[in-house]
Amino acid sequence: MCYTAMSKIVYKPSMPTPKKPKVSAMTPPKAMQRPPAELLHAAELARLETWDTSEKRPRPPGWKLSMSAVRRFILGDDKLGLSPKFVGNPSLVDRAMVSLATNRGLLLVGDPGTAKSLLSELLAAAICGTSTLTIQGGASLTEDQMKYSWNYALLVAKGPSLKALVPAPLYRGMREGCIVRFEEISRCPLEIQDAILSLLSERVLAIPELSGAESMLFAAEGFNVIATANTRDRGVNEMSAALKRRFNFETVFPIADFATEMALVKRESARLLERSGVPLAPPDSLLELLVMTFRELRAGHSQEGHAMEKLSSVLSTAEAVAVAHAVGVRGWFLRRDAGHPSDIVEHLAGTAAQDNKDDLKRLRAWLEQRVSKRPGEHWRALYEARHLLPG
Repeated sequence: MCYTAMSKIVYKPSMPTPKKPKVSAMTPPKAMQRPPAELLHAAELARLETWDTSEKRPRPPGWKLSMSAVRRFILGDDKLGLSPKFVGNPSLVDRAMVSLATNRGLLLVGDPGTAKSLLSELLAAAICGTSTLTIQGGASLTEDQMKYSWNYALLVAKGPSLKALVPAPLYRGMREGCIVRFEEISRCPLEIQDAILSLLSERVLAIPELSGAESMLFAAEGFNVIATANTRDRGVNEMSAALKRRFNFETVFPIADFATEMALVKRESARLLERSGVPLAPPDSLLELLVMTFRELRAGHSQEGHAMEKLSSVLSTAEAVAVAHAVGVRGWFLRRDAGHPSDIVEHLAGTAAQDNKDDLKRLRAWLEQRVSKRPGEHWRALYEARHLLPG
């Protein structure tokens, strides 16, 4: 449960005041495939809270850490032993924090795989101590899944009451003063999107089934919403102008620098391979081949400066990390090696066929026209594996 500043809100006895949780350097269980950020980086968060207290840095109402500490947690700090977790413009992180400290929500937009969800998770974990109050947008999402529903056995037996109410992420976020993450908001129907208008503007949730003070839930200090939307999907359900006014828009761009992207792919793929029980990570030469391949096919021009037809499929840094992970798993469990360029071709075939079948033709043309002329053992092996492409 999240800590909140309660100076401006008076709760009735039926609405217990949330308590500040104890932060512990908890080690995520090995059985957990994907621990949330507050568990994965619990030791760093505990260290930052101690540092924050000793430095006496001001904190926005309801925040567990100061903005300076949140910034260090996300971008890293060698002096405090904090690893960088998000690769992007530091000013983007600063603007995102300022938005969340105001009465406007934060909307992160950008191409798929640009770490929008990761940034929202890191912000929520550092600001309120939990990143799991998440709404996954989609065509089947209902208001009950966002706000609250009912335990119908208790509802029938004793009538509407707080005991019969089953809180959903928005209810919990408002009650406890926490950040709520709304993933893929543009995938929701317009009526579902607009259901959060009053929550974002008035900061109050009406519960008409209850009476008296229990019929209105006023947001505690610290509550806010971080939404994400892919630029490729914005046309699915365009947000209303009224909802857009409740958010500050921030665009998350792909990584521009090759060395930075290479370092990120190497670090994240090594972490995933370790959790998968793979002791051998792909060599740097193979990862350089992978990153360069993704960058050329994504940008539409080769490293020699020749224009080429870029793929319409998503070739993000996150996808490159996934392919590097798959290459390492394939090499170790099937052959007991660290991976081979032919493995990249096998996985590129699946990536290229996701959205457009013509991408396979473009991939084959790139191998025939560009890769075939490049020197180097790995480029040669990549070209010779072109027969692995379907069709």
